[in-house]
Amino acid sequence: MSGFEGLSGKTVLLTGAAGGIGSAIAHGFAHAGARLGLVDFDAGRGNALRDALRKAGATAHFAQADVSTFAACERAHAELTSELGGIDILVNNVGISPKTNGKALRVWEMPPAEWDGVVAVNLNSAFYMARLCAPHMVQQRGGRIVNMSSVAGKAYCDIVAAHYAATKSALLGLTRHWAAELGEFDVTVNGLAPGRISTPLLKSVPTEINDAVARVTALRRLGTPEEVADACLFFASDQARFVTGQVLDVAGGWLMT
Repeated sequence: MSGFEGLSGKTVLLTGAAGGIGSAIAHGFAHAGARLGLVDFDAGRGNALRDALRKAGATAHFAQADVSTFAACERAHAELTSELGGIDILVNNVGISPKTNGKALRVWEMPPAEWDGVVAVNLNSAFYMARLCAPHMVQQRGGRIVNMSSVAGKAYCDIVAAHYAATKSALLGLTRHWAAELGEFDVTVNGLAPGRISTPLLKSVPTEINDAVARVTALRRLGTPEEVADACLFFASDQARFVTGQVLDVAGGWLMT
């Protein structure tokens, strides 16, 4: 992950930072010389990531937060900006996809509380963080927002449940709308739609499920977190300065239709 221009010295706020894709994005930005504000619910993994980045020479701070509430997002934002200054790049990466006995619940099986929880984390947190970071970007007339959607937000995928698909689809709408709202201030807003990515979370999934996805993926394999991170860094970089309101599949050709 190198060759991306305009990231050195920029301040990044990254949610879901301690997960497989999140940590790859964090390391990618650190390698490019950016300053990292990390947000995650898991304090142990978040602090470990911060320490690893610092050991590698990066500027990194961690704020533990349950991003499903605005108050928690506001506290995390305040903590990170007090250390790092205003946010230049926001990556709304956090996402959850609950399963019951390894399977996604169907609409008549799903507890309303589970629906509400996924909407709060996957969708509401993106609004909360954008609401907090956008004023600085507007004031300085420049910034980047990258929203982590999914191919499951664009096509039916029986591996996930309706709440995950709905929130990831909603992020596509937010991406286009915010791109139009913020464009006059030279703030770009783009989205990523990963496919099946080989993260530690997938170890809990039966091998046959991942093998089946690989067989119907054009490139015949799962993706890596680093490949998602590369796409994220592109959208945040100067190379994408005239790209906004777009969503890029990082899925190896899975669910193209």
